[in-house]
Amino acid sequence: MSLLNNINSPSDLKRLDDQELQELAVEIRTFMVGAVSKVGGHLAPSLGVVELTLALHSVLDSPNDKIIWDVGHQCYAHKIITGRSAEFHTIRQYGGLSGFPNKCESEHDIVGTGHSSTSISYGVGLQEAIRLAAAQKELAGIEATIEGVHDKVKREGIDETPSGHVACVIGDGALTGGIAYEALNQAGHLKTPLIVILNDNEMSIKPNVGAISQYLHKLRLDPTLYKLREEFEHGLDKIPGIRGASRSIKESMKAFLVPGMLFEELGFAYIGIVDGHDVKALRKSIRAAMEIERPVLIHIKTTKGKGYEPAEARPDTFHGIAPFTISTGEAIKKPGPITYTEAFGQGLAKMAGEDEKIVAITAAMSSGTGLYHFERKFPDRFFDVGIAEEHAVAFAAGLAIGGFKPVVAIYSTFLQRAFDMLVQDVALQELPVVFALDRAGLVGDDGPTHHGTFDLGYLSLVPGMTVMAPKDEAELQNMVYTALQLNAPAAIRYPRLAGRGVPMPEKFEPLPVGKAEIIDRGEGALLLGIGTGVGICRRAARLLVEQNGLRPTVVNARFVKPLDKELILKLAAEHELIITVEEGTAMGGFGSAVQNLLAEEASTPVKSFAIPDAFVPHGNRNKLMHDIGLTPEAVSGYVGEKLLKKIVTAERRKVFVDE
Repeated sequence: MSLLNNINSPSDLKRLDDQELQELAVEIRTFMVGAVSKVGGHLAPSLGVVELTLALHSVLDSPNDKIIWDVGHQCYAHKIITGRSAEFHTIRQYGGLSGFPNKCESEHDIVGTGHSSTSISYGVGLQEAIRLAAAQKELAGIEATIEGVHDKVKREGIDETPSGHVACVIGDGALTGGIAYEALNQAGHLKTPLIVILNDNEMSIKPNVGAISQYLHKLRLDPTLYKLREEFEHGLDKIPGIRGASRSIKESMKAFLVPGMLFEELGFAYIGIVDGHDVKALRKSIRAAMEIERPVLIHIKTTKGKGYEPAEARPDTFHGIAPFTISTGEAIKKPGPITYTEAFGQGLAKMAGEDEKIVAITAAMSSGTGLYHFERKFPDRFFDVGIAEEHAVAFAAGLAIGGFKPVVAIYSTFLQRAFDMLVQDVALQELPVVFALDRAGLVGDDGPTHHGTFDLGYLSLVPGMTVMAPKDEAELQNMVYTALQLNAPAAIRYPRLAGRGVPMPEKFEPLPVGKAEIIDRGEGALLLGIGTGVGICRRAARLLVEQNGLRPTVVNARFVKPLDKELILKLAAEHELIITVEEGTAMGGFGSAVQNLLAEEASTPVKSFAIPDAFVPHGNRNKLMHDIGLTPEAVSGYVGEKLLKKIVTAERRKVFVDE
């Protein structure tokens, strides 16, 4: 008999005992693997927290009690038991469920997470909002509803404290992000009654790095430490002279004799280490934490990919996996050219072989950025800083000051987190740091938290920053080579796509900075593309030839900054219509730069095709591009209509004059 078929909401879990919940965990894993094998997704993170999810929802009262998932890629079991199991096969698909918590989907998704290390900040804010609202209601003497949390206050002899627990689930990988410690620090200072669950699986995408990881590993090695600590605390009060001693003396003695005091010193009660796959132990720990009137950290140990052997053996591969064969765990791959990511990784490793000053930096994503080639060949010049983008950029600045050529490979969406360092610590200091922005443009299934739509706009704001985007994978390698010769800050953005299959350069060639490339000479319309926009322009030009007999000029801009003003102005004077195409936001991007130039220097009309001023949802990239009108058909349709209308108008005028 299936237990899962009878679970439609978290309240259904409350009638199950520990053993039944344990059995339900197995059933959920089988269901999850079956669905994700067909559509892909973040499988290993979600497999690792099934028992934790069941424990939380069976003890807490969601959504009155708030559960916040850091990053959110581990939320699949949460979605399944909160009324979305029938739709789970649509996870990350166009028009289907988001792969991350989404406030629009369910009242149980408290915040729409997607980036790392923010859950504790959200949690502290929520708990303080509950406290402040309760104080205000008590002062006013009324009964109210705050964010779905119903609390009665002192009125007519009734005196009840506000209800609503907040639990934040954060991985040990996310603890490499500094914002997590900023939040821990404030929670401890305010004594906020918050439950933080540290999901310790020794992984982010790959094994974690850094001193914090080593500290947690030390705790993990000896599960007797928590019991020892409890016994030691009880024993202290029995020692003559210690019972009345100050708290600081007791804490000093505990810190000296018992490891694991970091979180206690930050003001948190520490519970751990708890087996993260033992429902009974987890529920006991959560109940204990709910009784403590100050912040609590429950340290649990889990296995990433738990319950599916291929995912346990290769958790980095199954962190985010394409559709795969369940029996083997092998991804179903389609043959094709190398990806832009591969081209970057291979090219940089080759360049580093010729220049020992080149160093590479990643923020916990050596596989996702293609830097594993570099890591294998030059481990002493490779740095994984953990999920710490701000530090990665400032660290790169230090390496540059020291005479090296740092390349920071990072997803476009994650570089947003380090914008201040990019401006203050790199650009203002005029340091030769190269930023390789992977996943630029629409990334498809991961949705708005991962689309790289804003980089052209925010990078173009920065004085002294050279900004490039390649038309293909070969040009990408030459752009990286060019950036390394500049002795100034530079950025190259490129998509999460397979390349065009063009021959790769045997020898890297520097590009003339700020110079565009004319791909096809025509007349009437000038199609200016940047990055993937060049391909759209090319295909639009073919459609115009085939359908309208029009042959536009196609230009690969290459540089957003500095813009090839000379060529653009020259061509503007020779054409009747200018089209710009970019896979980035219309606000402040490539099209805006061209329009600003022409507004001052020319009168040729300009139409920009770009991502609108909105957050684009998740789904198949081609469908999303169609929805926002960023396709060859949209461009050719617009150009054809405008130019043919002009031709017809001109012919009518000619007839009128002849008559």
